[in-house]
Formats: sequence, C-alpha cells, structure tokens
Amino acid sequence: MSDRSESAATPEQEPELHDLFGALPDPQVQTPRPVDQPAAPGSRRAARAAAAAGTAAPAQAEESAASVEGDGHHGVHATLEALFHHEAEPAAVPKRKRRRGCLIALLIVFVLVGGVAAGGLWVWNTYGDKISDTLGWGPSKDYEAGQATGNALVTINKGDGGHQVSEALYRAGVTKTSDVFYTMMVKENIVNTFYPGVYKLKQKMTAADALKALNDPKNKMQNSAVIPEGYTVAETIERISKSVDVPLADLQAAVQNPADYGVNAPSLEGWLFPALYEFGPGATAKDIVSTMVKRTRDSLAAASVPAADEQRVLTIASIIQREARAEADFYKVSRVIQNRVAQGMKLQMDSTAQYGYGELHSGSASTSDAAQNDDNPWNTYVIDGLPKTPIANPGDKAIDAAMHPADGPWLYFVTVNLDTGETVFSTTYAEHEAAVKQWQDWCKANPDSGC
Repeated sequence: MSDRSESAATPEQEPELHDLFGALPDPQVQTPRPVDQPAAPGSRRAARAAAAAGTAAPAQAEESAASVEGDGHHGVHATLEALFHHEAEPAAVPKRKRRRGCLIALLIVFVLVGGVAAGGLWVWNTYGDKISDTLGWGPSKDYEAGQATGNALVTINKGDGGHQVSEALYRAGVTKTSDVFYTMMVKENIVNTFYPGVYKLKQKMTAADALKALNDPKNKMQNSAVIPEGYTVAETIERISKSVDVPLADLQAAVQNPADYGVNAPSLEGWLFPALYEFGPGATAKDIVSTMVKRTRDSLAAASVPAADEQRVLTIASIIQREARAEADFYKVSRVIQNRVAQGMKLQMDSTAQYGYGELHSGSASTSDAAQNDDNPWNTYVIDGLPKTPIANPGDKAIDAAMHPADGPWLYFVTVNLDTGETVFSTTYAEHEAAVKQWQDWCKANPDSGC
C-alpha cells in the first residue's frame, strides 16, 4: 500500500488516463444552465444560491446536503449516465477531475472483466472435466499401444455383454477406465459374442487389443473358473456354473452330502477353496467339488492344522476373511477372536449375524437390528463361542492367521475408513467406543460409502 497523497502528484508524474480512454465528463461537475432558466427547488444550485442569500430553510439545506452526500445510489447512477451518455466537456473542467472520471471508468472496466473471469472460472471448476471430455482435451481414457505388461485373468460369465465385460477388464487392470472398452464398441458399431470362461490377458492393454485377445481361442482357459475369497458355497457353485459347462442343479446336488468327500461337518461351507481352477474335459459336478475340497486340505496342511481341528480353524478363518479389510490385519483379527473366546465373551461379529440372517451380501457394513437379534446358531451376538459352521470359504492367508494369531491384548476392532480399510484395535471398551465414534463420523462424511 502507498502512503502518497493524491494531491502530491503532478501531470508530469502521472500519465493522463483520459488520453487512453477519451475525455469523460466528471459526474460531480454540473453543465451550466441557461441564465433565464430558474434552478429547480431542492437542486444543488438552488441550495447554493439560497445559502449565499441567507434565505435557505434549515430543512431545505439538510435536504440539499443529503442529496449531495447521502444518496449513493444517485451518485452511481450519475456516474453511469456520464459514462454511457457522452457530452462535450466544458473547457473549464480541471485535468484533476477528468483523471478522476477516467479512474472510475477504468475501475468499472476491471469489475466487469473480473466478473466475466470469475464466472468463467466457476464454469470450468464445475464442468471442466465434462468440457474436456467432450472436446477431447482431457487425458486419454485408453492406454497407448505398446504399454501391455504382466498378466491378468478376466472372468466372463454367461450372459455378459459389452458393458459387463468392460467393467471386468477394468477390474482386472487390463484397461485404463471402466467404460473405454464399451465406448469403443458402441462408437465403432462392433457386435461381438462373448463366451463364458477365464481369459489370460495382459495389463495395460488398449481397448482394441483387449477385444482381439478375448476373441483369440488361445487366451481362453478351457473349463475354468476363478473363485474369490469370502464366497459362500451358494455363490461359489453359481459362479462355476456360469464359467464351466456344468448345470447349476448338478452342482447343487453335488454339495449336499459332505461325507462324500470325507468331510465331517454339517455342510461344505468353508471347504470349497477360493482359487483359479481349470477342470479337465468332461469333468462332472462331483469331480469339480472334489477338486476344491482337496485344495482346501492342501492349505490346511500347509498351515499345520491337525485333522481334529480342521472345522474349528476353518470357522475362525472364515470370520477373519469376512471381517479383516487388509491382509496385514488378518493376524490381529485372529487374536481378537481367540482372546474373546478365551475370556468367555460373546464374539459379536457382524459377519456371523449377517450370514445367519441371510444378509451377508446386503451391501452394508452394518448389521440390521433384525439380524443382530435373530436367534440362530450363527449369530454370535446371541450364542456363546464360535458359530455352527464356517460362514464363507477362506483363503491361504486367513487359514494361516487362524493358526498363528498375532500377540496382543486386543478385544475389539472396528474399521474406521471403508475406503482405505484403516482398522483400529482396542483393549478397553472406552477405547473401542472412541473408535466407533470415529467410524460414525466417517460414515456421516461419506453417506454413500456402504456404512
């Protein structure tokens, strides 16, 4: 900020702004009236004349002062009138006042230009991405040719069309965005039949190259299926039926009797190991189930699980698989489960209550009141100890964690950020309540997150 007063400037020191914008009338300088035209009552000239003669009434003087000093709206109106209704400037107008009028004009220009710029900035901040996409200014949604690397497995299910395949390619890391593959098909009017199965592709492929790879029989694994960790028996056999040419009804019949596979348990829940499978030609439903049970036994052996403890370990591992968000937390969740059982506490695991009530895949991390209070042999809010059976099919990491829990005194845990999987482990109930509050605050700030 400058402390120089305006009166200190001289014409030699400051440029004449009116030379740039043209001469502008000063809104405070009145155009002389004809001598024979009387001044209007209440006008500035009438007030001055009355004051000089000593005849102005106090009220009239006050009105005159208000019109000069207090009527800001009138002053702005006069300024705009002077700007946009240009008249000849009286010869006697001092340069100082002309410069002041030009400064006002320059200020108005700056305000108008600034308003347009601010409006443009708002539009860009609000719709910039869409504008860029429409005009092709933004980054490409497709990978460039020659970037393909590594390996990726893509599962196509029966009935999948271009939209579903486009999503599957993106989830497997094949394409850069979830819609680039489908958009390419629509734009180029491509009609393609997608056959169910598992395909071996590369990561970072262009959409066009991904389509070629899906249509190359060499990339399709015959009689193959990928089963994710945490699937139930019902979900597992449904996925197999969509990838392998075996009827769902045959698979449903094949899982009815666990004793057929040497399993001493009420059901095969937890025994159909999650993995990539490629079955031989002509494999029956029982061949498929037998292969998966054998793979589970291999994992139990690798974790040194005694035969007498297989069902118990699989039950704990299934809870770990459903509850832990990050593999780094598997061993701590295992410790919480076993600490609570050892101290005679109810497990109170949401996943078990949801499984027993049939809402394990409801899309919400929270348990409904109905599920939490339902009296069934899986609801650990109601029963003591472990649930009746496993609640899902655990993978290698969860089975190992069930056998080798981390050392620690924790009795509680809660995931406080569903996006990152950040989980807080607590020893006291007060600490747990504080962590629950942290989770509730996150859910309020992220209402569409699946809390």
